[in-house]
Amino acid sequence: MKGLRLCFLLAASGLASSASLALAADAPASGDVTVVQDDRSFHPDIITITKGTVVHFENDDEFIHQIYVDSPGMSFDSAEQEPGKTIDLAFPKAGTFEMRCHIHPKMHMLVIVK
Repeated sequence: MKGLRLCFLLAASGLASSASLALAADAPASGDVTVVQDDRSFHPDIITITKGTVVHFENDDEFIHQIYVDSPGMSFDSAEQEPGKTIDLAFPKAGTFEMRCHIHPKMHMLVIVK
């Protein structure tokens, strides 16, 4: 019976940890945030931030990238971004914005601004 109780407690603590991580991911970040471009992907591919936050898009890939957003609340289109370079972008309005790369059309991420 003690072994079963221990297994239950370990499982419950694991679930509690997962739940707290999920809640933390939904909390908007303030201050600067870094998104890494690697393996032709954005990492992370979803972020939640507060208005005015600056997001640093770092190209850690071996390929040239470019970022753009074209939404009713925001429009931005960067120049080509060489490997090792960073593009800084402020998000002044609330909304959900899909970021993409013209060079790699399968690259996309969501920026949720609260």
